[in-house]
Amino acid sequence: MSNCSGVGQAYDRGVPGFALDHWGASREDLAALEELKSAHGGAGIAGRVARVDRTEVRVVTESGSVRSSDGGHGPLCVGDWVLLDRAEGERHEVRAVLERRSALTRSGRAGAPPQTLAANVDEVMIVVALDQQLDPARLERFLTLAWDSRASPVMLLTKCDLGDTTTAVQALEAGGPGVPLIAVSTRSGAGLDELLSHLGPGRTAALVGSSGAGKSSLINALLGGELLPVGAVRARDGKGRHTTSWRELVAMPGGGAIIDTPGVRSLGLWLDEGGLDATFSDVLGYAEKCRFSDCSHTREPGCAVLAAIARGALDERRLESFSKLQRETEGVTRRHEARAASDESRKPAAAERDGRRPRPR
Repeated sequence: MSNCSGVGQAYDRGVPGFALDHWGASREDLAALEELKSAHGGAGIAGRVARVDRTEVRVVTESGSVRSSDGGHGPLCVGDWVLLDRAEGERHEVRAVLERRSALTRSGRAGAPPQTLAANVDEVMIVVALDQQLDPARLERFLTLAWDSRASPVMLLTKCDLGDTTTAVQALEAGGPGVPLIAVSTRSGAGLDELLSHLGPGRTAALVGSSGAGKSSLINALLGGELLPVGAVRARDGKGRHTTSWRELVAMPGGGAIIDTPGVRSLGLWLDEGGLDATFSDVLGYAEKCRFSDCSHTREPGCAVLAAIARGALDERRLESFSKLQRETEGVTRRHEARAASDESRKPAAAERDGRRPRPR
């Protein structure tokens, strides 16, 4: 086996260099990086953002990990593909950033800008622990964010050695119809081979979930060692503390990468890219059969959604959750469009203030 034991170690102790596909670069990514390099005179070092600190980013390259400033291209995110220039001494500078093919993004709090949690991922793995109470509404938010990211969601049920998984599996399948579900145990090793089949050279997965769900323990099991810190879970409420306090890119021994993330508390939705329809495909399936195309599914005659609820084919909570998230995304879209229009209206005034207003001929 290749020397991957250093992959999960702290970046200030150095990370060995691997081919970029080992860090999750697909053929399309590699081709796009070559085009980006050519567009900048054929110079520069291709790499991937593995960690973002306050004043710098850590970038993994084929030669190892390096420190770099963002070069004015921030905010960068773990998973971004970049082109580096060598600056003074050993410090590098980001010269260009490859356009993201996927981005797991949530809205900011109280008018703050949206936050991208992971970039350029193929799958978003939503981690739910058997010993924690499942929150269906929270699962639906995770699924919607995953679908909107342009990646594919996968549900992971961890700690499946702790008891019977039947009820939990049924609840997850009801909350994510058609989404792949893998039950895993880091103690017995159950499900790990199936999980690894989703990874490999040229692929990247992001792990998301609540604190104590076992994300870091899962990565340690895949790496074959205690390389990431893990913490205890409180028995009284099943909640864990944040042992992962930053997002970090970790290469797998067989190739491919995982982005480990801290436990996520706030899950505000961002712009709808079809994630709601994908998450609530069961609701939409019945909605297509409604008598009226603009049916609100509240009291209209011939509503196939209400009929499905009445006969027990659809959980009423699913419709309520869909309606709530739909209103939320519509509000996000309105605020985003209003902010964009406001920014556009300021441009002429800014140009005049800066002395750039074109003179009449």
